[in-house]
Amino acid sequence: MLLNSQSIRYVLSLVPGKRRFGTYRFLPLFFVLGGVMEWIMINVRIGKETFYDVYRRKQSERNYQKKTEEGLANQANG
Repeated sequence: MLLNSQSIRYVLSLVPGKRRFGTYRFLPLFFVLGGVMEWIMINVRIGKETFYDVYRRKQSERNYQKKTEEGLANQANG
């Protein structure tokens, strides 16, 4: 376990800017990583759908369900 901790510390020490930026030196890396994840969710198809296709479909299904429940509630009250 100690060997893993030392090797991780060594790899993290290779990132430049430790004295000037401290832990903020990793911020550009995470920014790029987030952009890559967003690009993958928009453009990479798994099967026939992307992440956003599934999100829009589920949102549409929730809206439809909500409207049908409201319609049933209005019919019961009216």
